[in-house]
Amino acid sequence: MYSFRELQKAAKKEIEGKEMKLAVLGNSATQFLSASLQGYARLEGLNLSVFDAPFDQIDAQLLDPASETWSFAPDVILLYLATERLYESFLDLPLAERSSFAEGVMNRLTGYYDIIAGTGARILQCNFTESADQVIGQYSAKVDTTFIYQIRKLNVLLQETMSARRDVYPVDLLSIQLQVGSKAFFDPAYYFNATMTMAPAVLPQVAAAVTGVLKAMEGRIRKCVIFDLDGTVWGGIIGDDGMGGIEIGNLGKGHAFQEIQRYLKELKEYGIILAVCSKNTEEIAKEPFERHPEMILHLSDISVFVANWEDKASNIRTIIDTLNIGADSVVFLDDNPFERNLIREMIPEITVPELPEDPAEYTRFLREQNLFDIASYTGPGEDRTKQYQAEYARRQMQQSSASLDDYLESLQMLCTSGPFLPEQYARIAQLTQRSNQFNLRTVRYTEEEIARIAEDPKKLTLRFSLKDRFGDHGLISVLILDQRENGEAFIDTWLMSCRVLKRGMEEYVINTLVRAAEETGIKTIFGEYLPTQKNGMVKDIYEKMGFARKNEGQFSLKTADFQPLPTHIKEDR
Repeated sequence: MYSFRELQKAAKKEIEGKEMKLAVLGNSATQFLSASLQGYARLEGLNLSVFDAPFDQIDAQLLDPASETWSFAPDVILLYLATERLYESFLDLPLAERSSFAEGVMNRLTGYYDIIAGTGARILQCNFTESADQVIGQYSAKVDTTFIYQIRKLNVLLQETMSARRDVYPVDLLSIQLQVGSKAFFDPAYYFNATMTMAPAVLPQVAAAVTGVLKAMEGRIRKCVIFDLDGTVWGGIIGDDGMGGIEIGNLGKGHAFQEIQRYLKELKEYGIILAVCSKNTEEIAKEPFERHPEMILHLSDISVFVANWEDKASNIRTIIDTLNIGADSVVFLDDNPFERNLIREMIPEITVPELPEDPAEYTRFLREQNLFDIASYTGPGEDRTKQYQAEYARRQMQQSSASLDDYLESLQMLCTSGPFLPEQYARIAQLTQRSNQFNLRTVRYTEEEIARIAEDPKKLTLRFSLKDRFGDHGLISVLILDQRENGEAFIDTWLMSCRVLKRGMEEYVINTLVRAAEETGIKTIFGEYLPTQKNGMVKDIYEKMGFARKNEGQFSLKTADFQPLPTHIKEDR
């Protein structure tokens, strides 16, 4: 979010593009608001020019054909009646007349709408923030002559009126007040000294809300959510933890993941396209959608389902091509910072929210972003999900791939490797027990067995930890080598976390293995692939790493013939 000062500075910059004119009319001081609106819009690529009407001159500006407002010839008029100013007018009324205050204000607004309607300008209407005017305590909420009763009634009347008019578009100030708190939204010092009813610190959020509506008016809307699976819509890794181990429903933080699924389901009900992009085996990734009883989302909700081991940028391009939409209409959700930054750099038009670390914060965070402003709604319509699903099936083989070299180099990836350490035995054992997809032989070990292996002079052990400029991934790969006679050795275990695939980690592991093997006099390394239902992704990994196939599932490598594999990962010294 931009700061107020940044918006003031941006308001003075010229940008290219079709000009949109906005007039701001309010019953309080709005000059800072107007500057913020112009600055925010221009930072977002919208060439907005804003006219700030004189203080509390709404009637005069609208009723006089020669006023500054009409001379400006606005495309859009923003109407802002501040709650604090309405409160003063409310108290000026005799007590007996206060019960009809909301209707009086609504009639006034309707009169404004009718005047503006004849000009062709569209109307942005701010709803009303609340005031804690509990003059007679909690009982105020049921007495129709109190201000809190009337301001709430006014918001209901406003919603009903706007629903009946196509030329009026809402700006939900009340939601912003709820997000930031009434004390942050309204600062008495600014109000009593300058009649400003919005604190400067909240103006960027208000500007973002208004700009979102203006962009929607111009057809610049977001219409699709592409989301990851593991760690995003359920806890854990489906390929490793299985159906019974992922967190959803009552397991772990499952309730939080159900909530994000409910949010996505609600978006779909209002016409937002849902698509999946996951590094996973497709059959495994689809299993929870098909069989887990506590899933909110189902395959019938997903327009395009992409689960494979290719880079996500290429997969997202396939999804976009299939849906025939622009990248700027897409929101991408992923719990992994690497994947988020990959998409930001490779497809910068896509909106990539920086999800909180705690899944419990996902839904609230996304709701506060107002990512899906629209300018019209025709009600429930035809569900086109099946059409998108069919189109994806036609285009699966047309998927293009992207070059990741520049991005991977910019990550500044550093790897720490070495023999097993006692403080890591428990974690290494856990990896052998839970890793299923990138696991060549899927041998399980206990912590005690790992300790014995580490102390066995006939075993060569290697563990790998990875970090980059975005954070530390921790221990992500484990390798156990059995040393035999005549300079031979056998890879008993090689497993790796799937979250670091396609970054050159596989190559780094083999380079390190061969170097360590040569230092201990090993001349030939044998590898074996034992297929399971979940590790099909690594059936060809040894050949890709330079091993020769001997028999089905059997591979070998002469260390003297090995040429180091290219990788962007460097040793962390």
